[in-house]
Amino acid sequence: MSSSFLPPKISAEVRAKAVANAALSRRTRAEVKEGLSAGKLSFFQILNDPRQAIQRMRVKELLSAVAGIGPTRCETIMVRNAISPSRRLGGLGRHQLLALGKESALLKVDTPPGSLIVMSGPGGVGKSTITSALRTDPRFWVSVSATTRAPRASESNGVDYFFLSEQKFTQMVAAGEFLEWAEFAGARYGTPKHPIQEWRAIGKHVLLEIEIEGARQVRSADPSALLIFIAPPSWEELQNRLAARGSDSAERQAARLALGAAEMAAATEFDHTLVNSQVEDVVAQLVALATSHQVS
Repeated sequence: MSSSFLPPKISAEVRAKAVANAALSRRTRAEVKEGLSAGKLSFFQILNDPRQAIQRMRVKELLSAVAGIGPTRCETIMVRNAISPSRRLGGLGRHQLLALGKESALLKVDTPPGSLIVMSGPGGVGKSTITSALRTDPRFWVSVSATTRAPRASESNGVDYFFLSEQKFTQMVAAGEFLEWAEFAGARYGTPKHPIQEWRAIGKHVLLEIEIEGARQVRSADPSALLIFIAPPSWEELQNRLAARGSDSAERQAARLALGAAEMAAATEFDHTLVNSQVEDVVAQLVALATSHQVS
């Protein structure tokens, strides 16, 4: 047999580590299933657990551990929500997650609602990088805004934005269906309330990355929201970041700096200020704040 078809050689140390990790994963899954069966943990608390051992559990395995759900009910729930027998928790799509949220009566859900986190700060401070990091964290759902502008070729409805007609947007404003909204560059943008309520109901922390004025509107509409201001390590650092953005004219750069200064002055209106020196540190702090703020 050609050496290219032979399996790679694994050292005894690597093999022993793999065996130990597998054993730890089995114990972790057994512990959460036991907690679920005993009513100490809810289905969605486990589903939102970021540990790899949990996210790699099959949905069928977790559903079967819910008290009162036998094989027949488990299969019914999975078929009804288009979940394949091999699907793992970490592979559930947003439609499947929300559909499971509507199975609360069967799943005996008693999950503390997730926190509403509003993140804002000056342009160039790194908010989008922080959002990207949290987008892959199963404990969080990043809010999707609605807009009246036309979608770009690469954008999908319900993923990048909810694309609405002017008439529909106006109707939603009149009905009080936005947490906040504003007009910018000839189009309107807003944060719909309903999706936020759905995701928080299944224990997800909802993250809104919005402008300062939008954060003020959210504070007025929902005083329980946690407002997080992202600040640069220094004013000089922010100046450098803004100056590095494109090839703006001197006038445009001056306007950016003036806006940045005004945005920095709003930091006192927020519950917490996190200095973005290292993205990983800010993400860890934000996760800790969201978890401690979670309504029980």
